[in-house]
Amino acid sequence: MYNILVIDDEREVGTFFRHFLEEKGYHVTLGFSGKDFSTLIRQHRFDLALIDVKLPDTNGLDLLKQLKLSFPACKAVVMTGYSTVKTAVEAIKYGASDYVEKPFDDINQLEQLIDGLLQSGATSTQNDMYKLAETLGFVVGTNKEMNDLLKLAYKIAKKNVNVLIEGETGTGKEVLAHFIHSASMRYDQPFIGINCGAVSETLLESELFGHEKGAFTGAVKEKKGMFEIANRGTLFLDEIGEATLATQVKLLRVLETGEYIRVGGETVRKTNTRIIAASHVNLAKAVEEKTFREDLLYRLDVVKLTIPPLRERLEDLPLLVDYFLKKLHSPLSFSTESLAYMSQYHWPGNVRELFNVVKRAVTLAEGETAIITPPYLPEKLKAARTSMPIVEKKTNDTDLETYLHEWVNDILSLWKKNEPVDLEYVLSLVKELETTIGRAFVMKTLKETIGNRKETAERLNITVRKLRYLLKEKGADQK
Repeated sequence: MYNILVIDDEREVGTFFRHFLEEKGYHVTLGFSGKDFSTLIRQHRFDLALIDVKLPDTNGLDLLKQLKLSFPACKAVVMTGYSTVKTAVEAIKYGASDYVEKPFDDINQLEQLIDGLLQSGATSTQNDMYKLAETLGFVVGTNKEMNDLLKLAYKIAKKNVNVLIEGETGTGKEVLAHFIHSASMRYDQPFIGINCGAVSETLLESELFGHEKGAFTGAVKEKKGMFEIANRGTLFLDEIGEATLATQVKLLRVLETGEYIRVGGETVRKTNTRIIAASHVNLAKAVEEKTFREDLLYRLDVVKLTIPPLRERLEDLPLLVDYFLKKLHSPLSFSTESLAYMSQYHWPGNVRELFNVVKRAVTLAEGETAIITPPYLPEKLKAARTSMPIVEKKTNDTDLETYLHEWVNDILSLWKKNEPVDLEYVLSLVKELETTIGRAFVMKTLKETIGNRKETAERLNITVRKLRYLLKEKGADQK
């Protein structure tokens, strides 16, 4: 017989659990305060503890820490009201197996949770989690921070709460968002994503909310928006920090009420869409700078997940390289010396940049060797200049010239090869060139204007929004 401890100052909650669980053959012990908890865990051993977050004489998180210190094997579920969901998420970080919101609307789901924790091993659940991550291409490796991140993401996936993902460009925010969707109860519904910084304000509103025929020039027919298409599914808002304040107001309305109006329309429409937002900038700092609404951040930041940059998980680099080689269906491998060079690099573009480096090396080495040695790596890796981010290194004339020289050599080497060429890879190099040159001119002009963004934008004949997007695309820090 399993022993279950219930700690809640509301006696009717305790009574409910006693009747509900004892009918299933479980033994239930009730406590109503932190003092009761301390007494009971000294007298008995429990298989599961249900702990309310708010108690009259203590905090439920403190009891959870005490439980995990005394009985690490005891499963724990925290009970919370909606207003304290963020606290419940913190509880998961401290070792809680899950959390449930009060009042308990879905008794069947509550029953499944308790039965699952008591009767199925944790190993089976973890295997499912890692298998799903592998299927979607979210490579976790051995890094503790990444493993903790995955476990938290998997636990909150089934909850109907919004998620904010922060991390530098190229760390895999969209892949993590897809993982959360696939692990959620909405897995069989649409997963739709949009980069808020890649389209204009008018187009972004049309993409999100849809538009009526004649709403603006070129609107020759009505169009469904992403909130309509992703209804009952998940909408991934990448680079949410790039949305204008006007768009942010409309997003806030949807998050608060579930209602929206098409551009040029009058009919109020409803949506049941889960929001996963992502940003490579610190949105709390953006709130301080008055570029992001605090009330919108509050609605988005119910659960915040931060993906570490590649340079902080270099122990996983060989695993990532092997994964990319398999993805490219390449029989090649990297030499120990090549991996050493790669481990010394700063990786400002993170996992995305690593993939491009692997793809480039494979393209150059195929047909010539079975082992990819340092000559097949870009010069920037062999130089191993790790003292500063790549954005800063390319702001002076000499470094820009070096970059352009290396870029031209890379393109010419591909052009001269009498073998099939991956055009998508070539075009990605062109896009990288465009971004790097644009950022270099912005940084150069910012230096000339002593950091005046408005004057810099005017000199370069671009908008301030475009300037911000260029600077932040690789995670550059703006002062």
